[in-house]
Amino acid sequence: MQVVIMAGGRGTRFWPHSRIQRPKQFLHIVGEDTMLRQTYDRIRSIAPPDAIWVVTNAEYGATVAEQLPDLPEENIISEPAIRSTAPCIGLTALHIRHRVGNEMMVVLPADHFIPDTDQFIQCLRTCEATAEKEAGFVTIGINPTAPETGYGYIHVGDALGKNIHHVRGFREKPDRIKAEQFLSGGEHLWNSGMFVWSVDAILSGLEQYCPEVYSGLSALDAYIGTDEEGAQLARIYTELPNISIDYAVMEKASRVYVVKGGFSWSDVGSWSAVEQFWPIDADGNAFKGQVVGIDVHNSIVDSSDKLTAIVGLDDIIVINTSDALLICHKDRDQDIKKIIERLEDLGQQEYL
Repeated sequence: MQVVIMAGGRGTRFWPHSRIQRPKQFLHIVGEDTMLRQTYDRIRSIAPPDAIWVVTNAEYGATVAEQLPDLPEENIISEPAIRSTAPCIGLTALHIRHRVGNEMMVVLPADHFIPDTDQFIQCLRTCEATAEKEAGFVTIGINPTAPETGYGYIHVGDALGKNIHHVRGFREKPDRIKAEQFLSGGEHLWNSGMFVWSVDAILSGLEQYCPEVYSGLSALDAYIGTDEEGAQLARIYTELPNISIDYAVMEKASRVYVVKGGFSWSDVGSWSAVEQFWPIDADGNAFKGQVVGIDVHNSIVDSSDKLTAIVGLDDIIVINTSDALLICHKDRDQDIKKIIERLEDLGQQEYL
């Protein structure tokens, strides 16, 4: 089984710690190691280094090699342009097919926190067996524990087996009312963004449902492993559409299945997510670093470089770094990415 780790995101909602040169997947957000390293270690029991692939932006290739020194250099696939998940998954599928043929392929984001490794591996094995038996596309769904508006949802269909279901449909990130309906209805799972399928299945899926991506990949296929690969990749890849695998294939295909993941999971998608992993004091605060709080409640504060003192505030996020300070209400942490957009508009690249 070949494992693909997608590690090209910018992690904008973890600004100001996450920057263009050092995004979230390369940071120690939760756990004892970087998010990328944790993801790599988590799947080492089912895949040796030469069966693990990391696809990332060209500017992060050296960082991947630094954090994963036993990963073969040729297993680091560098994208010459920022594209969404459909192009990067298709590109990696081509590399896998060239090396080992039509193997099963696991696709994982680099920035998830999953402490229950054994249950996670067991779930992957179930996904693998389902994808082989049904010759289809399998995703992992997580039982929702709250009306989360930052996640996409999977509408669960008829049962195929224990914890295995047909997918009735995918739902975009909902508003609060819709998320509460999803939670109470019991027919929706959080969309984890983790997938299992065969190499041939996903390439055929792209050919059928997203020919604009497949045609570019087909043009590139002849150059994989040749001296011309780099130049042709730079030429072709930049012309591919910026589209996710969900839009490109999953929402259009018929043989789509979901396996319920019975393990603890978080995509650690925003600062609000870290409070479940950091120590909480008697006032509901998650403080990290040098923090003094007086009459502060239910807040998240990270101040490693200097002392941060807060008086009489509730439900806030404060992230204090050497060159930037973020102050945000917890209900607005999904909007931190708008700060990045504003800084880009202002030309303040030094803070990105």
